[in-house]
Amino acid sequence: MNVLITGTSQGIGKAVAEIFLRNGHRVHGIDRQDASVVDGAYTHYRCDVRDSDNLPDISDVEILVNNAGTQNENDIDINLKALIGITEKYGVQDKIRSVLNIGSASGHTGAEFPEYCASKGGVIAYTKNVAMRIARYGATCNSLDPGGVVTPLNECVMNDPELWQEIMKQTPLKRWAAAEEIARWAYFLTVENTFCTGQSIVVDGGESINSNFIWPGL
Repeated sequence: MNVLITGTSQGIGKAVAEIFLRNGHRVHGIDRQDASVVDGAYTHYRCDVRDSDNLPDISDVEILVNNAGTQNENDIDINLKALIGITEKYGVQDKIRSVLNIGSASGHTGAEFPEYCASKGGVIAYTKNVAMRIARYGATCNSLDPGGVVTPLNECVMNDPELWQEIMKQTPLKRWAAAEEIARWAYFLTVENTFCTGQSIVVDGGESINSNFIWPGL
């Protein structure tokens, strides 16, 4: 399939691009940094997702993965408004088969910096809007909402032993996800899945269900 992924230079986006390439898909990547994926079936476009006037012309996108995002850097403009612009340009058309938005568990819990969790909450609502609009093409749209993921973006907390210990107290599985684990979810939701749509899939190691239930033996 013809796949477009934003934010492919590192972390989740790079892992998602690599799993599609391993499975024989043609992948286009948009990122404001240089390419880090090397494969003959990969085309990289160095562009800021907010720069709507200079987005590349990519026709017949069948799978769109909106991964590009940031934290504490114009979060609403990048994480939400640019995602909407990308989706309207490439995703809402009759060749589309699946749209996947990378949201965040904090879009459900609000447990993040204010503008960040607001931007991700907007992604969750917009996902439902798109799902209804592209259903006419037989296409699906969901959001994949991770909790903590081991990526360069999160090194500031992963490398702080005291802060990391506090974070692990809130995570029942006592670890964060690898980017490759999130990529497998992304592949399933866009390729294997053909019927689940308009849903927000939280993959956070149980952090959002950690209610501190007190009971003997727990």
